[in-house]
Amino acid sequence: MLYSINIIHSGYIAGLLSFFIWSLPAAIAAYGLSLGVANIDNELPASVYALLTGLNAATVGIIALAAVQLSQKAITDKLTRLLVFLGGTAGILYNALWYFPVLLVVAGASTIVWDHRWIHRLVGSISRRKAPAGEDSEAYANPMESVELSSEARLRRNPQPALQSDQISAGNSTSVEVHEERTVPAVREIRVLTWRSGAMVIAGFFVSFIVFMALRGAADIEQRGFKLFANLYLAGTIIFGGGPVVIPLLREYVVVEGWVSTRDFLLGLAIIQAFPGPNFNFAVYLGSLAAASSPDLPSAAGAVIGYIAIFAPGLILQTGFMGLWKTLRGHRSVTSCLRGVNALAVGLVFTAVYRLWEIGYIDEGYQGGSSLGRDPWWVVITATSFVGGMWFKVPAAAAIVLGGVMGMIWYGVVKA
Repeated sequence: MLYSINIIHSGYIAGLLSFFIWSLPAAIAAYGLSLGVANIDNELPASVYALLTGLNAATVGIIALAAVQLSQKAITDKLTRLLVFLGGTAGILYNALWYFPVLLVVAGASTIVWDHRWIHRLVGSISRRKAPAGEDSEAYANPMESVELSSEARLRRNPQPALQSDQISAGNSTSVEVHEERTVPAVREIRVLTWRSGAMVIAGFFVSFIVFMALRGAADIEQRGFKLFANLYLAGTIIFGGGPVVIPLLREYVVVEGWVSTRDFLLGLAIIQAFPGPNFNFAVYLGSLAAASSPDLPSAAGAVIGYIAIFAPGLILQTGFMGLWKTLRGHRSVTSCLRGVNALAVGLVFTAVYRLWEIGYIDEGYQGGSSLGRDPWWVVITATSFVGGMWFKVPAAAAIVLGGVMGMIWYGVVKA
């Protein structure tokens, strides 16, 4: 959003500068954090494990809060409610690199079909064929039409007095909605790119995406740097809906590959939640650690790869769609598709809550992580961060620090 606003007002240079000013400080901090984590011993004191588990439990509560808040915005009807549910459950039940893109495509297609009422028309035609002889089959064609006709009949039987002009005022409790065609003043129209230029930018991006994915699947390419770039480029392309959505994707495309340990993933995730700037900078941290575990790739190069790969798809697509949006915003199918994709992406945040919960507990016997449900105290920490953010507006950084303190309290009572 910041990038787009500055492009509209001041051009591409201002847009890019604003993006770098917004994202680079936290990206540099994430890289510094990765250098420190890379030098941590495999075996840590029990007090450190308790601290890390407390941070993880608080992080789960923060992400759960983000999932609830995002779902409140994404759910607009029963279909989007169902898509949020399906996104969360489908992501819990199965994991694969191809799985999340397929789910997003299915979600977008389902809202297009639903909003165009193609299923309603099919059901209506079947109902007309099954209508009993001698009855009005029109009632089966579209039940909503009969409801509307009934409403009109009631209005004819009980006509309401017409509103006088003096009754229609800003302070009157009676409101009348006047639907007028929305017009955008010429000075506020987006004139960054023509629709042809925007289409070329988007087409060029998808060509590059196909090429990278094809090379990524080639068996003879084993370079860590290229595979890291391709995995994060894929994650940056299919992310839809904001920072928390990226977490399950990054875990799938980096940790499952064996490049970063579960412990280091959780440690970085908990600390970076307290950083300013976008959560996507988590990819910088992961890229640096993935490179550090490779003999032929410097950690700084991995951090740069992570930064470019995670942000480039969004910037390119945003630039292209700025040229197309004036044309596309009037097409119902486009807005319907975005509605479905957004709802399912929010469901994936609930997937992240579950998966992080299942690996949040760390100690010397569970280096790969175990369920936070092992001890009720971790449940209390998760609930504390959720409730604190939901109803008492506790900042995420403060909630994470509190989670660490509560983890140390647990250590003092149980372990010491």
